[in-house]
Amino acid sequence: MQQALYEPRRDSVTLLDVLDRILDKGVVIIGDITVSLCDVELLSIKLKLLIASVDKAREIGVDMSWTGLKKPRVARARRDKAMRPKPRIEPLADRNEVRRRLEMR
Repeated sequence: MQQALYEPRRDSVTLLDVLDRILDKGVVIIGDITVSLCDVELLSIKLKLLIASVDKAREIGVDMSWTGLKKPRVARARRDKAMRPKPRIEPLADRNEVRRRLEMR
């Protein structure tokens, strides 16, 4: 009887196991993409991507300040509207005052 040269592994790796390992250890992807036409560089993209958990990123010294992020336009519009001065409406004393003001025009 011959023994099989290759025996399949019994333990399987799930997507959850892979994600757990990536977030625990971290993955860095660095690459350059260049689009050229007739030896003239038209587009150059430099890519640096770090995939890691927040704890791991802090551990390796990545600046985790979120203050530099741009706010969406909707939030900015709401903020700007709230910051605008509101028109001030003064209450009128009585009807006679209204009539006098209208007659003056």
